Amino acid sequence: MAKQNTVSQPRDPAPAPAKPKLTGIVGASSEAAPMELDRLIHERLRLGIVSALAVNEALTFNDLKKILNTTDGNLSVHARKLEEAAYIECTKSFDGRIPKTEYRLTELGRTALERYLNHMEAIIHATRPR
Repeated sequence: MAKQNTVSQPRDPAPAPAKPKLTGIVGASSEAAPMELDRLIHERLRLGIVSALAVNEALTFNDLKKILNTTDGNLSVHARKLEEAAYIECTKSFDGRIPKTEYRLTELGRTALERYLNHMEAIIHATRPR
């Protein structure tokens, strides 16, 4: 049986997907391009840390661990990322002989959380059926 040599014809390229139209999103340009979410805060545990600190003047490591129901290592890694971004500040001291680590939300962290929440509210508003 002879093998037939066929040449495939190029196909029309698929149309590019439409850009999302999220007008009204905080930070959206005139072309309705959505602002990027703050990936640092968007992660579940880091959002929990920042949110807990937003409604408390300060929380200890153990308080945060209990509130967020997480492990020492997990909390430590995520708190350090927020601290490196200057969203939270960490103070280490001793209560007698017991070490005490306390966290506070910085002004930069409070501003970042406010911007994040505004963005999420705008997304919810834009996508909720009317």
